Amino acid sequence: MQHFDTIVVGIGGMGSATLWQLARRGQRVLGLERFDLGHGMGSSHGLNRIIRLAYFEHPDYVPLLRRAYELWRETEQLAGEQLLYITGGLDAGLEHGRIVQGSLAACRQHDLPHELLTSAEITRRFPGYRLPSHYAAVYQPDGGFVASERAILAQASLAVAAGAEIHGREQVLGIEPGNGRVTVVTDRGRYEAGRVVVSSGAWISDLLPGLRKTAVPERQVLGWFQPLKPALFTPKVFPVSNLEAEFGQFYQFPTWGIPGFKIGRYNHLREHGHADDLSREPTARDEEALREAIRALFPDADGPTLRLAACLFTNTPDEHFVIDTLPGHPEVIVASPCSGHGFKFASVIGEVLADLATTGSSRMNLDLFAYDRFSSAG
Repeated sequence: MQHFDTIVVGIGGMGSATLWQLARRGQRVLGLERFDLGHGMGSSHGLNRIIRLAYFEHPDYVPLLRRAYELWRETEQLAGEQLLYITGGLDAGLEHGRIVQGSLAACRQHDLPHELLTSAEITRRFPGYRLPSHYAAVYQPDGGFVASERAILAQASLAVAAGAEIHGREQVLGIEPGNGRVTVVTDRGRYEAGRVVVSSGAWISDLLPGLRKTAVPERQVLGWFQPLKPALFTPKVFPVSNLEAEFGQFYQFPTWGIPGFKIGRYNHLREHGHADDLSREPTARDEEALREAIRALFPDADGPTLRLAACLFTNTPDEHFVIDTLPGHPEVIVASPCSGHGFKFASVIGEVLADLATTGSSRMNLDLFAYDRFSSAG
């Protein structure tokens, strides 16, 4: 049996960051990935993911985000390629609604530069947006996106260069903690380590059954559409956004990588189930759910479909992460930064998880992410 200091299960956004942070500290680390490295079966494909400081979900995320920005910039410098793109960001909807007020609260609590814009001001500055007259938005200039697919490979490459070992196409079948050590059983062998970090995304409850009712996979579909007026949707003139409309909550990107405006809908068609059972094939119904928002709010983007791609959310009941040690088994570290807003944190969560694996604590406040905050957690 091979022995390691730490084993990381799942080498997506969080796992690749953790592997890199552990390897750079001189740990002997193993990364186990059920699929290919950089696969399209989980939650982090589709070219890019939004990053933003004005965090309407909860102000306690802002210190994590500030560190995430620092680490993304460090990672791209070490990797020799740009991973972080700044476009500015809008949090839009009814002025007294959850998104606008939550964003304002985060900005005010953490002294973030921001502006509160009316619908007319939004369209004047960013004409790709055509929001109803009773909408408003918080504009925060640090918003943008991370090149998620490239970021995973960059972090994994840095980890390997620092001595990490990665096994792709090797499925973990079980985790057996005991006596301060842990054995990880796969379809190819058995490995032992002092700690294991479980960052397996939508499959996490297969390995940690106590999360079965807490971390629930949900099917999502992203769409790229050729703009009728491409000049309105470039990164220089179209900020990333979260937008709460009467018919759903949507998130938007400028054209990048693919010559199309990118849009997704939170909770899409509300399809839940086991990760292996949720379809990865987009349908006409998926497209129509996105077209509804384009026609109403971004009419100059209502051109031909270029691409549709399915991915997975892993939702918790309160939509906050689970980052903690397993109750009764401190050698097992649980990493489920999910509910559709996790990737932007990957760089800093990797550092947090490496701290937990090596010192048992983190300088970041993790109270919001406690494993046992749900009565259903076992």
